[in-house]
Amino acid sequence: MNRKLLSAPYLFWSALFILVPLCMVFYYGLTDKTGAFTLENILAIATPEHSKALWEALKLAFVSTVICLLLAYPLAMILCGMNSHKDSFIVLIFILPMWMNFLLRTMAWQSLLEKTGVINGILGFLHLPSLNIINTPAAIVLGMVYNFLPFMVLPIYNVLVKIDKNIVNAARDLGANPFQTFLKILLPLSLPGIFSGITMVFVPALTTFVISRVLGGGKILLIGNIIEEEFTKTDNWNLGSGLSIVLMLFIIFNMVISAVTDKDGEVNAL
Repeated sequence: MNRKLLSAPYLFWSALFILVPLCMVFYYGLTDKTGAFTLENILAIATPEHSKALWEALKLAFVSTVICLLLAYPLAMILCGMNSHKDSFIVLIFILPMWMNFLLRTMAWQSLLEKTGVINGILGFLHLPSLNIINTPAAIVLGMVYNFLPFMVLPIYNVLVKIDKNIVNAARDLGANPFQTFLKILLPLSLPGIFSGITMVFVPALTTFVISRVLGGGKILLIGNIIEEEFTKTDNWNLGSGLSIVLMLFIIFNMVISAVTDKDGEVNAL
């Protein structure tokens, strides 16, 4: 009974800030401005403007997730190869930027990448060609990779560090080279962490609107930007909620994959 009473604030918080907003999204998404039931808000994703924004968001989220995976896996392996004192310190240094506000981190990259920014200032001082990627998809991908890379490293590292070293040593004793050991031992055993990392990076990258607005300069509209504008500028909560429901389907699909592949609860262990 005491434990149930202690959980009451959490249940109240979950109901007030999770269940109630979700119910509001479904209500507005499945009704028109008169309150009548309709599917037009959801089917609006098929219009050229919205489908283009969704496709652009899927494409950039996929590219960012792949880059994060290619960068995170070697880093996680390097951290696992260190002793316990060093890897804990390096992990702390690696996640330290996450303690800073998300918007501030993104705006810092805007200052670095703009035409008169720090990077181009250094390149100009060295008489090198300027870097003009601000307000382009490349800048958005760079911002996504920078902000979401820790979410790929941590689950992979969490899985790799639990692999028994004796398994790797046994494979080497049996004549397996490093590539065979990685392909047949480390990679299969680390798949739960990989799938968890993909989910934790792909979902926020798909739904982001701050990064594309700051680093894209408003020239590249993702589906997150359109949803934000429907709520804040055009005051069309019904259409914004309908498009949000479509994004929820992608999120639920990723969560199902994560739940199937993450049987040991690697995400929950972070």
